[in-house]
Amino acid sequence: MNSTEHHPDDPNDAAAHLSHDGSAVPAPRLARSVLLATMAGYSLVTAVNILDAGSSPLENGIGFLALLVIFGLQLVHSRPQARQSSYGCRVTTLALQAACCFLPLALFHLAWGAMCGFLAGSVLLLLPARAAWPLYVAIGLSLYGYSAFVVDRSLFDSVYTLETTLVTGLVVFGLSSLTRLVARLHAQRSDLARLAVAEERLRFSRDLHDLLGYNLSAITLKTELVRRLVPDMPGAARAETDSILALSRQSLADVRKVATGYRDMSLREEVAATRSMLEAAGIEVVTAVDTGPLPPQIDTVLATVLREGVTNALRHSHVHRCTIRCGEEGGVVTLSIDNDGVEPVDLDPDGAGPVPRQAADEPGGTGLDNLTHRLGRLGGGLTTELGDDGWFRMTARAPLGARPDTVDLNRKENAQK
Repeated sequence: MNSTEHHPDDPNDAAAHLSHDGSAVPAPRLARSVLLATMAGYSLVTAVNILDAGSSPLENGIGFLALLVIFGLQLVHSRPQARQSSYGCRVTTLALQAACCFLPLALFHLAWGAMCGFLAGSVLLLLPARAAWPLYVAIGLSLYGYSAFVVDRSLFDSVYTLETTLVTGLVVFGLSSLTRLVARLHAQRSDLARLAVAEERLRFSRDLHDLLGYNLSAITLKTELVRRLVPDMPGAARAETDSILALSRQSLADVRKVATGYRDMSLREEVAATRSMLEAAGIEVVTAVDTGPLPPQIDTVLATVLREGVTNALRHSHVHRCTIRCGEEGGVVTLSIDNDGVEPVDLDPDGAGPVPRQAADEPGGTGLDNLTHRLGRLGGGLTTELGDDGWFRMTARAPLGARPDTVDLNRKENAQK
């Protein structure tokens, strides 16, 4: 197998696919690189200004040391997890950065001004908004006052110093916040990829159960019938064997269709197939389907309900008679499946009395839960009840005006892949 082959059900591979948008560099790394390059550019400008100020080697050394400290502190403050640090730790690092920003002004004057913009950005990043924005403005005004009254620069130069300090702070704040946002978005998209894989696995499990449960039950029933017919009626046994072969081939086709996507089903075809199968087993069947053409999604779900209802009847009851009715009234399609031969063998955990085994899934089963989920997505519902005469009834209802966001269930689930 090629080592570069990607598996669609691997959540890590799916997450990697979602994190790329045509670029070889993941978005979080690209955002951090842009932020780092911007801060390095501002620091380089300040370093050039220090060298151009004509200061002594000792003063230059102090300036470069302070520049490195500020750059390191800014990296710490711009981390996506910086706001998660304790309030005391944030205040301490901000105080250290403030000292490294304002003290070198005595040596380098306005050549050092860009570093105060870093401090303004850190204040916005680490402190609550009610305290951060006033401090942000105060830092800009302090540089304006230093330029106008201490260094005695012109009004134009003082306003320029104020503007560059505030703009630098906004640039640092904006790029750092964007980096945090990109990192969070990347993590959430990875979670969505894993969720999409889980949803697809659930769809596959649900469809496999719904499509194969009926066919496998029918194969079992027909095999038992063949065993009884072989000694006395070899011709009938051969016919039933051909029917079993057809069901086996259909089951194989169903598995392939489930693996690749959605399979449309017809309620009328399922009613006809069910009637044939039950009558071959000696079960009396009454069918009445009085509906016009149904929307594909409703037709498929009701056909699935019929399969599961008949499967439950064959598994959990000694059925001799079965009634299948489907009608439309008031914009709602109702499918009812009735069968006899049910014994209330389980106790209701809420103390409401006995419950027929047919009304509950076997341990580990998901049949009725699947049907309830499918009908619920269409705005319908599923009910089961046991009559006093020993008849079990399963009733499914689905509105013809299904909600737009729930139409075509499995296709919509496939679209999330």
